[in-house]
Amino acid sequence: MLIKNEPKFVWQNGRIIKWNESKISLLTHALHYGTAVFEGIRAYPSKDNLNIFRLKEHLKRLLFSAKVYFLSNEYTIKEMSKSIINLIQKNNFHKKTYIRPLIYVGDGGIGLNFTGFPIETAIIAIPFTHYFLKSKLRVKVSTWRKISHDSNPAMAKASGNYLNSVLGKLEAIRDGYDEAIMLDQRGFVSEGTGENIFLVKNKIIYTPAVSSSILLGITRDTVITLANDLGYKIIEREIDRAELYDCDEAFFTGTAAEIAPITELDNRLIGDGKIGIVSGNLRDAYIQTIEGKNDKYNEWLTKVY
Repeated sequence: MLIKNEPKFVWQNGRIIKWNESKISLLTHALHYGTAVFEGIRAYPSKDNLNIFRLKEHLKRLLFSAKVYFLSNEYTIKEMSKSIINLIQKNNFHKKTYIRPLIYVGDGGIGLNFTGFPIETAIIAIPFTHYFLKSKLRVKVSTWRKISHDSNPAMAKASGNYLNSVLGKLEAIRDGYDEAIMLDQRGFVSEGTGENIFLVKNKIIYTPAVSSSILLGITRDTVITLANDLGYKIIEREIDRAELYDCDEAFFTGTAAEIAPITELDNRLIGDGKIGIVSGNLRDAYIQTIEGKNDKYNEWLTKVY
């Protein structure tokens, strides 16, 4: 996700400043040790507004992640929500927008013990359309395993955790694939490098359980909710690697990825190699929801203007 044109303004430590005025020290602890947590949030245009999707849920998870890593945060969900809205307004964004709030350990010296170091907060908002440029994905199972809950809590969206994902992503790209699927330390399916995964078999939807070192995705939760509305049965459980090859459909979910169908895995077609009916129905329902056309879930939308 390259930023071709940086935004005019960012938010840092309680105030909106110009992009070129935002600075961090080379001794920033998070730069050296990955001591940061973050969120990815989307905003979508409607007929007369720009709506942030599930803002409260994302910020709630951000503060949970900060709590896990002892990152004290002085801003409430209400205050951060207002700051995000103000930042988008200041940048005058009316198109699809990606929002990245971060809480990180600042400059306090060298060493793992950051007790007494400043905890800083920043928010970036940029125009953004698609994470994957293809409508159908070729995927491989990575040789790298997903980090264990016993090593780093996968439920916390921590910056350092994503070094693991970087290895999987780069391996997949360099091997000619669009994305990778990570297995957990026991060999069960975990998730993509930055997405949750769902399988469909005989119109029943399966997705890995929390025990498989997954991030509890906001989009994952959205899809489960919409699938229930559409009458599909959903089962959360451990999934064996071989089940990937036997499923009728598969797709990734994530804030950046949205709903991204997988049609080929390890050089094997998934189903008939086309976007499946269940995947398509869920993607249509998701689009209706984020565009504000599903009245049942209007509470998930926060208006910017």
